[in-house]
Amino acid sequence: MKLLLFIPLFICCLSSGAWAQDNWDLRRCVEYALANNIAVQQSTVQAGVAEISEKQTRWSQYPSADFSTNTGLQWGRSIDPTTNQFTSNQLLYQGYNFSAGVTVFNWHRIKNNIISASLNTDAAKMDVERIKNEVSLNVATYYLQVLLARQQIKIASVQMQQTKDQLEVARKRVAAGAAPELDALTLEGQYATDSANYISARATADQNLLQLKQVLNIDAGKLFDITTPPVEEIPVEPILQLQPETVFQIALQNQPAQKVNQLRLRSLEAALRASRAAMYPTISVGGTLGTNFSSADKKVTGFTLNGYSPNGDVVRLSGAEYPVFTPNVQVAQGKKSFGERWDGWGTQINNNFRQSLGLSITVPIISGGTARFNYQRSKLDIKNAELTKALADQTLKNDIYKAYYSASAALEKFNATKLTLDVTQRSFDIAKKRNELGLLSTFDLIISQANLTRAKFDMASAQFDYVFKMKVLEFYKGQGIKL
Repeated sequence: MKLLLFIPLFICCLSSGAWAQDNWDLRRCVEYALANNIAVQQSTVQAGVAEISEKQTRWSQYPSADFSTNTGLQWGRSIDPTTNQFTSNQLLYQGYNFSAGVTVFNWHRIKNNIISASLNTDAAKMDVERIKNEVSLNVATYYLQVLLARQQIKIASVQMQQTKDQLEVARKRVAAGAAPELDALTLEGQYATDSANYISARATADQNLLQLKQVLNIDAGKLFDITTPPVEEIPVEPILQLQPETVFQIALQNQPAQKVNQLRLRSLEAALRASRAAMYPTISVGGTLGTNFSSADKKVTGFTLNGYSPNGDVVRLSGAEYPVFTPNVQVAQGKKSFGERWDGWGTQINNNFRQSLGLSITVPIISGGTARFNYQRSKLDIKNAELTKALADQTLKNDIYKAYYSASAALEKFNATKLTLDVTQRSFDIAKKRNELGLLSTFDLIISQANLTRAKFDMASAQFDYVFKMKVLEFYKGQGIKL
């Protein structure tokens, strides 16, 4: 008896504060999920990567240009970059070089690479929409599960209140001597069971709400709740307008997953044309501009004449031969300062200026079979993409037909549970009146009430199952997820 007094208080404690926070409708849940779901964010990043790759591919059609310069010191025996002669002096050197080139014709390889990259970018962006659709459907699934759990809470609450009212009547009858004490004890046990069922229903609703928060990527400790629209007010399109073959033909055109497969197939076809072009010659035009400067670290500081000496040559003059003498000159050298090393920089840069312009033809002959094997690999990639697309279309068709048959069965089950509930409700009403007149035992009344509760649960479950399966069909038809 004392335990029964604490059950309503405990239930009130469960109810207080849990429903005070801001309530979200399905649209707000879906928008939040699309903005915060990690899978959506990852697919968005991948779409950005594909877009950058496309930009890089487009730049390959423009001329290439590079500029380089170098400045340094060199020691030991080396080649003077200006005279191209060997020297042992330390040299200060500097050079400038500019080169540019452009592909004139390569059998549309660059063009097809650009087409392939562009289609791949479109596919990556469409893949974001595919994941968004999947997230939206998951959100709607858990959202409806929470609504079903809330409906079951209401049913359990009504059941508990009915048992409580019956218990009060039974206690009065027992006190008046019109009913045995066993009737009151039986109803007390039933009330405890109904209270436990109510608490269990609330726990299920909390668990379903927690799962919804996980899908939305909301912290488990954050206050969060959803609006609870009456299930009978959720718009559902007539099932006759959702024939599976019609829905399938529409889904082939508007479902992002099917668009992704089609775009990737077209991208691979363009890549195949590009890989085939790589097996043919490439014509390019290029040119360079360059100049350089060098300076030794030593300079001449003076000369000393140390006489003359014959060098072995003779000169004939008037029939006589005269030896040729060469002066013996000793050259004095010294270290150049840093500033002196740059003397003549402008003159050398100007004198050493060079240009080149040329036409090149590159013919792939034997390069490890790279071009040929890439072409063969591209053909297999297309075949694999065609099979992937066919499998995805087949799976989509099977899913749509399965959803249609499931929705039809759910509708029939819902209609059957409505009829069952109507009959069970009338049976309970009669049983309740007979019990009040003392013509039916409390045990039989509890059985009738349990049957009514089970019928209510079954109808609520069938109704939500029917609504969800119809929403899946509407989703495949391209109408989105809406309640």
